[in-house]
Amino acid sequence: RKLSERDYYEAKVGDSIVRLSPEQTIISMMQMGQLWFEVPIIKLNYKNDSLKSILEIDKSRSFASGMDFFRKPNGEVGGYKLSPFLDAANSADVKTNIQNEFIETNYAVGLLDQVITGAIFKIFPKPDAENNKWYSRPELDEAGFDREGDYNFVRDFIPAYTTLLREGNQTGDYLRANTALNSLFEFQKAYGAAVMPSAEKIEAEILYNNYDIFKNLYKWYVWFGVLMLILLIVEIVRPMREIRWAIIFHKYAVVGIFLVHTLGLGIRWYLSGHAPWSDAYESLIYVAWATMAFGLMFGRKSEMTIASTAFVVAIILWVAQLNWLDPSIANLQPVLDSYWLMIHVAVIVASYGPFALGMILGIVSMILMLFSTEKNKKKMDLNLKELTYINEVSLTVGLIMLTIGNFLGAMWANESWGRYWGWDPKETWALITIFVYAFVLHLRLVPGLKGRWTFNLWSILAFYSVMMTYFGVNFYLSGLHSYASGDQIISYNAIIGSLTFVAILAGLARWREKKIYPNKRIKK
Repeated sequence: RKLSERDYYEAKVGDSIVRLSPEQTIISMMQMGQLWFEVPIIKLNYKNDSLKSILEIDKSRSFASGMDFFRKPNGEVGGYKLSPFLDAANSADVKTNIQNEFIETNYAVGLLDQVITGAIFKIFPKPDAENNKWYSRPELDEAGFDREGDYNFVRDFIPAYTTLLREGNQTGDYLRANTALNSLFEFQKAYGAAVMPSAEKIEAEILYNNYDIFKNLYKWYVWFGVLMLILLIVEIVRPMREIRWAIIFHKYAVVGIFLVHTLGLGIRWYLSGHAPWSDAYESLIYVAWATMAFGLMFGRKSEMTIASTAFVVAIILWVAQLNWLDPSIANLQPVLDSYWLMIHVAVIVASYGPFALGMILGIVSMILMLFSTEKNKKKMDLNLKELTYINEVSLTVGLIMLTIGNFLGAMWANESWGRYWGWDPKETWALITIFVYAFVLHLRLVPGLKGRWTFNLWSILAFYSVMMTYFGVNFYLSGLHSYASGDQIISYNAIIGSLTFVAILAGLARWREKKIYPNKRIKK
């Protein structure tokens, strides 16, 4: 994924398409080494021709090989082509998109080299090593293994193992290869027992990877959420006992999916040893969990809320599975290695859940306005009142949590950076979001602005400030909270497209509401 932004390697061989799993790919790299340096596997940004010009390759190519970074068009091999640009990119306080691409591409080339040379496989513990450090085969001389048998084992293991694998491929018998793996495991237990995960944790991680819970969850959420939403709208138009049973089934199915979601977060917490909201991927699956949790809490008597929430949770989880996020379980960044991760981040990120719920309830309310007719307007009116009320409660809870989270963040900032407030972009946009939602919740006190159409529209528009606080600061701006500055996660075309959709939906809903529900207000 870090090389090609895909979960597999795919190539055309003759008239056939060959697809290798991650395990097959990495074993092939171990076996054939330098041949993989000629394989176009490093993803290039198709919109940016600057890097392709530097590499002197065809601008139509989407992937580059490792050798493309060294080989000239005449076939000669020269120096590393990115070297002249990396110093400026790494030293820049505010990096441009192309500078970030230089850094990310250089990382991918280095990663490919580490796999091919074996440097990535730090699988050999050394007795009495400082900080229980483990080594790879290229670090053999640096490690200084004292016993001759240990030195020979580290030196010979990977070549011997890949040879045995090749034999197994030919004969179908992998007994000798598995025996070699067992010898490695015994070596690790003998010298690295102090830092090796338990057998239970290893089995749990294998199970977690096999089921890939979060990659499949969004499909379940969208299936049951959308069907439940459709059934609820159909029931408003034409009530039937069979539809009511189907709605109840879907509601309990969503509850079951949420329990699986909770279990997945718990397993990830157990495997990583820290709260599962420490990076972009984890925070998204946590926001999805918080959104569904508040949806179920506020939707105990509103099935429309549960269905709507399941749909928006599906979108959040789908975004989490896109290739620009890394789902691997990693160590905490030093700045996050604090008990405040459990407190500040949990509260402030969870506050995005009620805001996301308010956004989707606003959209659903607009859609219900569109479907309102003289025949069903009483039932639609009841549903609109219900959704608007829940929306208001949801935004209130989100605002309270965001405000508390901001104060907690100031306390963490004082411990980490020696000041409570520094107008960092993340802090500033969190404050802006507080003001935005405070304005939305006070609309009911302003004459002429307390209609439910107005409130639901602003609950949608206000979510853009959350998106800026969450995505914009982390990926577009430079600051103490920016861990991926410069990556264009959401394009400007997507923002304009979404605003156009909201404008059209709101315009049609306003026209319909004025026709069917004249002078409706939020009543307290």
